[in-house]
Amino acid sequence: MTVTDKTMTADEAVSRLRSGMTIGIGGWGSRRKPMALVRALLRSPVTDLTVVSYGGPDVGLLAAAGRIRKLVAAFATLDSIPLEPHFRAARQRGGFELTEVDEAMFMWGLHAAANRLPFLPVRAGLGSDVMRVNPGLRTVRSPYEDGEEFVAMPALRMDAALVHLNRADRSGNGQYLGPDPYFDDLFCEAADTAYVSCERLVETAELTARAAPQTLLVKRHAVTGVVESPHGAHFTSCAPDYPRDEAFQKAYATAAADPAAWAAFADRFLPADGNEKSYWSAVRTWHEEQK
Repeated sequence: MTVTDKTMTADEAVSRLRSGMTIGIGGWGSRRKPMALVRALLRSPVTDLTVVSYGGPDVGLLAAAGRIRKLVAAFATLDSIPLEPHFRAARQRGGFELTEVDEAMFMWGLHAAANRLPFLPVRAGLGSDVMRVNPGLRTVRSPYEDGEEFVAMPALRMDAALVHLNRADRSGNGQYLGPDPYFDDLFCEAADTAYVSCERLVETAELTARAAPQTLLVKRHAVTGVVESPHGAHFTSCAPDYPRDEAFQKAYATAAADPAAWAAFADRFLPADGNEKSYWSAVRTWHEEQK
């Protein structure tokens, strides 16, 4: 059987995206975010996006660059810093439309899209302000004797998904080795196309040579492209390969509080003519300066 080689660069993956798309971004808060792909997206002209994410610095960076038209999220956090600062600033100035839902509602929206359903019923959200702040949400009643009412969570269908995993093979099978899958498989299955960055490309047999088969989270049928990107989740964590770069994250958040400081930060680490090599050179130099 011939297996398709889906490897590409981050810039090649992003070149397939278009302005106005709905883009899902995997990971959770400041954990295993596909930051190399997000940085490539920032270097592109793609804008006017609907972003679907358990939000972290992915949302923050895209918000700071004015690339988001609408955000669908359960939160936007840096974990050790409770609220993503660029998200806060963008919301305060009305920078984009927001659909904020409960974490479980978000998950069932992904499940609905992955299963090609228009919605799925969920108890989460009932009795809360979710229904008030999202007047477009509807409820459904069970057709059985119980007659129970549920929120009808709409499918979170996406044009493309971006996720980061620990290992992958060239055909798109992706493996997580940390404590949590973060629903990255659902993001891929809920999208028309999916791009997986990984810490290391390996041969297919190596994926299960020292790890259990259930760690094969993402299946090749749901993947359009694979990008080998060591430290591609930086500055977020990618357990067990590396922890969150807390010092750099703090510098990011501090710079976000001041427009001049942010302009200097972005110019140093995220220039329009940069790439991952220049990003890492700047990060290493910065760490040396902190010693």
